[in-house]
Amino acid sequence: MTEESQTSSGAYLIGVCSGEDNFQEKEKLLDELENLTASIGFPSVGRQVVRVSRFRPAYLIGTGKTEEIIREAVENNAAMIVFNEDLSPSQQRNWEKRSSLCVIDRHEVILDIFAARASTKEAVLQVELARLEYSLPRLTRAWTHLSRQRGGARGTRGEGESQLEIDRRYVLSRIAKIKNELTKVRRYRATQRKKRESIPLPSASIVGYTNAGKSTLLNVLTGSHVLEKDNLFATLDPTTRRFRLPCGRELLITDTVGFIRDLPHDLVDAFRSTLEETLLSDFLIHVIDASDPDFKAHITSTFQVLKELGAEEKPQIMVFNKIDRIPDDDYLGELKVLYPEGFFISVKTGAGTDAFVHKLDSLVRLRYSPVFFAIPLSRQDMLSLVHRSGVVLEESYVDSRIEVKAEVPEKTKNILAEFIIKHDDCLLNT
Repeated sequence: MTEESQTSSGAYLIGVCSGEDNFQEKEKLLDELENLTASIGFPSVGRQVVRVSRFRPAYLIGTGKTEEIIREAVENNAAMIVFNEDLSPSQQRNWEKRSSLCVIDRHEVILDIFAARASTKEAVLQVELARLEYSLPRLTRAWTHLSRQRGGARGTRGEGESQLEIDRRYVLSRIAKIKNELTKVRRYRATQRKKRESIPLPSASIVGYTNAGKSTLLNVLTGSHVLEKDNLFATLDPTTRRFRLPCGRELLITDTVGFIRDLPHDLVDAFRSTLEETLLSDFLIHVIDASDPDFKAHITSTFQVLKELGAEEKPQIMVFNKIDRIPDDDYLGELKVLYPEGFFISVKTGAGTDAFVHKLDSLVRLRYSPVFFAIPLSRQDMLSLVHRSGVVLEESYVDSRIEVKAEVPEKTKNILAEFIIKHDDCLLNT
């Protein structure tokens, strides 16, 4: 790699602040954008927040400021200009034509990260679908070197228009094909979920802002080896592992994709089937990076995504991670006062994790209550289900049946409803 190419591999970041926006908030969003662009190999070489009275249709901002930004980007050897705001296809084309640089927005950066890190078939298909739907109105960017329409008569259309039509048909055909493939994959996932629900263990989903330590928490609890990395969107695919609680019961814990402020809606839709694990869980483990000064905004963003998914009413445990990075004990004390129901832990050092595990244990205990079953000797499969999904307290053989007193989850009670004995008729000791 030449020295010139090395110095031209950075991104010049732009935030736009209108009269209604908070300037400091826009600055913080550029910090996040800087982390995002660094994740795709383009560190920041410069940045600025532009104040505007109103958005302009051609460049989003005024032409004078446009020229200033282009000049500064070139002087800083930027390979691209990245906007934190969404650019329309025409604005993107105008910027690239005027600057001769690659110009993208935050939406496209996130798409690139997702495309690079998706691993399962479903995630790969979902990301490709989102990228194709995003690129469809932007196809002309790839064919600016070709001629354009020369008139309406047959045979007089330019080469560029013909290629655009071909590309558009291909993209639309590919979108339809991916949607069909996703339907098949989702059927397979539904089958897997049914198998998992046939062993009706209680379940929890780990949710939270990206890079809060969700995967690390799953690894520490379950002894698994899910990728954990100090990087935005390090984990895109859901991973479910079993965790044995102190009471002896097992809990299914699922690690989900991290959330982010203003997550593009098409990505929320694209990952709906991945994030629907949050809908199917009995409760949520909301992990927050307590050392991040913007943690309150992260909490708000997570709640917004959960609301879009219809999971905002799920019971939640708020877990404030990375307390080892908070040197100020007074500040940590203030957080504990603000969030008295929260658990303050460090997955790295193990501080506070015992209390959190005890909470999981008590939460699962509350979902169980002793039930009395009378199971025919011929239905050993139902007896096995009781043993697998709950804790058997008493068991005895009476005539042609097995009488069992056990603590089991609601799912098991529903499956074994016909075998439940009313307490008044029960022959077992209570």
